[in-house]
Amino acid sequence: MIGAATQRVAIVSLAAILAFWLTGCVVGPQYVRPAVPLAPSFKEALPTNFKSEDGWKSAQPSDAQLKGDWWTLFSDLQLNSLEAQIDPANQTLKEAEANFRAARAAVRFNRASEAPTIGAAPSIGAVRDSNNQPCLNISGANTGDGNFILPFDLDYEIDLWGRVRRTVTQAGEQAQASAADLETSRLSLHAELAVDYFDLRSADAQRKLLDDTVKAFQSALQLTEDRYNGGASPLSDVTQARTQLQAAQVQATDVNIQRASYEHAIAVLVGKAPAEFTLAPDPITVSAPTIPAIPGILPSKLLERRPDIASSERNMAAANEQMGIAQAAFYPMLSLSALAGFAGTSAVNWLSWPSRFFAVGPTLSQTLFDHGRRRATSDIALAQYDGTIAAYRQTTLTAFQQVEDNLNALHNLEIEAQQQRDATASAQQSLDLFNTRYEGGVDTYLQVITWQTALLQNQRNDIDIMQRRFEASVLLVKALGGGWDTSQLPQKP
Repeated sequence: MIGAATQRVAIVSLAAILAFWLTGCVVGPQYVRPAVPLAPSFKEALPTNFKSEDGWKSAQPSDAQLKGDWWTLFSDLQLNSLEAQIDPANQTLKEAEANFRAARAAVRFNRASEAPTIGAAPSIGAVRDSNNQPCLNISGANTGDGNFILPFDLDYEIDLWGRVRRTVTQAGEQAQASAADLETSRLSLHAELAVDYFDLRSADAQRKLLDDTVKAFQSALQLTEDRYNGGASPLSDVTQARTQLQAAQVQATDVNIQRASYEHAIAVLVGKAPAEFTLAPDPITVSAPTIPAIPGILPSKLLERRPDIASSERNMAAANEQMGIAQAAFYPMLSLSALAGFAGTSAVNWLSWPSRFFAVGPTLSQTLFDHGRRRATSDIALAQYDGTIAAYRQTTLTAFQQVEDNLNALHNLEIEAQQQRDATASAQQSLDLFNTRYEGGVDTYLQVITWQTALLQNQRNDIDIMQRRFEASVLLVKALGGGWDTSQLPQKP
């Protein structure tokens, strides 16, 4: 039996270990976010429908802030309806959400190391010795003995150097990075849907233009046939008009391929099979496209609004914790083990107080030689941390580039749209003049064909520029991080 003095020694030892653990240090570097190249404002000029003050900020931030449902800026009910279907149905988003849940569970898994692991392995058995075994005292009856055991074992690592704490912190930072990855996926999917939607509506506009053009060319062909039958025009006018009509029909058919691909892409984004999804044609009007004014932000604020930057920064913080974990391996490991329970020869005396037993004590272990393994692990952690710094800075620079690119595109496309409208009007005027001259017998039909082609190309350019303006608007919202910011990151569980 273990005496009272021994028990007091064990209790005092446990108290000393606990006090040492509570004052244990954390080895390794403390995390400091590295600096990134920043400019006081963006370089590219703002479109005229943007308002700015103090660099590039919204003039009325309370009214024009980007919000989570940023696509409502485009005032398109069909787009709003489609965007609302992404979160509950998109499979890529579901995958990202599952990864986030797994990352949060990893935090709980690592946090379990902060507490002891306790186990139990009760057993009941009987032992009977052989009467023929050597040196056996067979003076009495050999009826066998019972073997009743109820042990509890405890294992616990004393976190002297912060290895366990850093592991938990690292898991929490990785969970936050996973949450930011989820938001990056969500932003990308919503932006992709908006781009595909406006591309589809632009294809609708192209198809309407070409359908109207085919009708006009059919009338022109009828005119040339009538003039040919009347002897006023040569057969070449008829063949030219027919060729022009057939070329327009080819272009109209080709637009169907583009539109179908956009419709199929939208179907997949909203979680439906393409065969089960159809969008009725609804052409965008070139004369009055709804290109919204998008509120801007300063470059310094972009770091807080882009989820991909937030993810990169959180991965960098996790890599910093990994360096501390690697450094803790150079120090001794202190663990506490304990075994206690009851052991008896029968069910009667099994759980009685005299049947108790226990053993407890700390273990200090230190690796004396590993042929450079710990040093290599530390060097790997340092190299990976340096890599995350480079990735963070590159992600930030890419974000600035994307904002500048789309600001430049919106600014110049606005100018280009007006120039193109003027060119289209001039082409229409020229075609009207040459139609009149042809009907009056002053010019050949070649002039009419030439300006029909020029007008159609300019009208298609109008639609193409409009499409690019919508795309640049969506991509600028995406480059600004949508309506997200780092305050929406979940707290470390």
